[in-house]
Amino acid sequence: MGCDGRVSGLLRRNLQPTLTYWSVFFSFGLCIAFLGPTLLDLRCQTHSSLPQISWVFFSQQLCLLLGSALGGVFKRTLAQSLWALFTSSLAISLVFAVIPLCRDVKVLASVMALAGLAMGCIDTVANMQLVRIYQKDSAVFLQVLHFFVGFGALLSPLIADPFLSEANCLPANGTANSTSGSHLFHASRVLGQHHAEAWRWSNQSLSRLPPQDGGGTRVSYAFWIMALINLPVPMAVLFLLSKERLLACCPQRRPLLLSADELALETQPPEKEDASSLPPKFQPHPGHEDLFSCCQRRNFKGAPSSFFAIHVTAALVLFMTDGMTGEYSTFVYSYAVEKPLSVGHKVAGYLPSLFWGFITLGRLISIPISSKVKPATMVFINVVGVVMTFLVLLVFSYNVAFLFVGTASLGLFLSSTFPSMLAYTEDILQYKGCATTVLVTGAGIGEMVLQMLVGSVFQAQGSYSFLVCGVIFGCLAFTFYILLLFFHRMHPGLSSVPTQDKALGMESSECYQR
Repeated sequence: MGCDGRVSGLLRRNLQPTLTYWSVFFSFGLCIAFLGPTLLDLRCQTHSSLPQISWVFFSQQLCLLLGSALGGVFKRTLAQSLWALFTSSLAISLVFAVIPLCRDVKVLASVMALAGLAMGCIDTVANMQLVRIYQKDSAVFLQVLHFFVGFGALLSPLIADPFLSEANCLPANGTANSTSGSHLFHASRVLGQHHAEAWRWSNQSLSRLPPQDGGGTRVSYAFWIMALINLPVPMAVLFLLSKERLLACCPQRRPLLLSADELALETQPPEKEDASSLPPKFQPHPGHEDLFSCCQRRNFKGAPSSFFAIHVTAALVLFMTDGMTGEYSTFVYSYAVEKPLSVGHKVAGYLPSLFWGFITLGRLISIPISSKVKPATMVFINVVGVVMTFLVLLVFSYNVAFLFVGTASLGLFLSSTFPSMLAYTEDILQYKGCATTVLVTGAGIGEMVLQMLVGSVFQAQGSYSFLVCGVIFGCLAFTFYILLLFFHRMHPGLSSVPTQDKALGMESSECYQR
């Protein structure tokens, strides 16, 4: 009860900043899921092919990684953090407003690169500020923080759905060619070189066509609505800046938020003078370092080969699973509207929302389950579930009902893979090394690379290849996980880890839950 009372007191004292950080992550979720259902409309707007529009996803994910590193520069003071959050959330509203004006795919990629920088900055700063406020009691608040990501990702496809084009606004020859490409791969026929020439002619003719009436204008309203919905978020950050007297027009006074040093004194027993009583800025926590600093640590000397193999194989598992999350949410709409399913555009628009909705639900369900089931077991169930779901979708590729059920199933299985894998890897290494940094980096690179790869294969081989890629990625994730179990058996373990270090590592794994 005493612990609950302390947490409740901290929440009451920091209610406004906590709500502000949660709302900023709503902006993150709003921006991460809208590209999937609007993909075909954006292709019509920019007169681009699928591989060309895939560069938009690549630019967003690449700059998201860069923005995460850039966000670490602004975490030193409260003023820098809040100004970074204000600028980033305002930039997301501006991106939504400008997207309908982008008639060239290169311009659209540049705009989405700006959105990626803003999202990466939000990801780093909001996490770190909540950890600074609540420190060892931050787990539940971080769970809610990442719940808002799923809520924003669930909402944005629902907003876009009423404005999606009912008919395919791509030219007839391009559509027919895409359909024949799908049947070509599905029936495993070889039609010869002239078919590849038809592909090139179709893509060239697409870029020379005038804009289709209503092809890009109706979806513009969806982006402008999302810009307006997101606008209160930077206003909330600005209001917090004003309350903290961090605006130039406001007189300087003592901030209402407790500093990290005061929080450390309040939340830690005074008689303990170990590293855990230091403010977060000075805590020796390798999991929160950037990748370069982490790799330069000298305490890896003499570590067994299994130590490094565990880092690599765990990162490869998340490379595949997080990559599948990104590519599935992006291309499931495009897959559904193509033959053989030919789902209506508005009905297909519900698929990304269904996917992100079950990811959000899975994150809530995994909270009580994780206290009773070991992380290794949860990862095994998740990876096997992903492979089985893709196999079922592949077998029943002509059934629309199975597509909706499979989408929900994938959302559930992928939802808890990242935190479970992080907890399992940290437990193997006994909270030594750079598991958090390496795994977060591997997951981010996977989201960036697999979206580009699937976009290229989807264009070249047809819609059926979307499911084939899912099966291949799932089998690779399962293979890497089996290798991780093998290296775990080989790893000698580190029996000399203090209990306090283990507690700090557990806090790190909660910090990066998604």
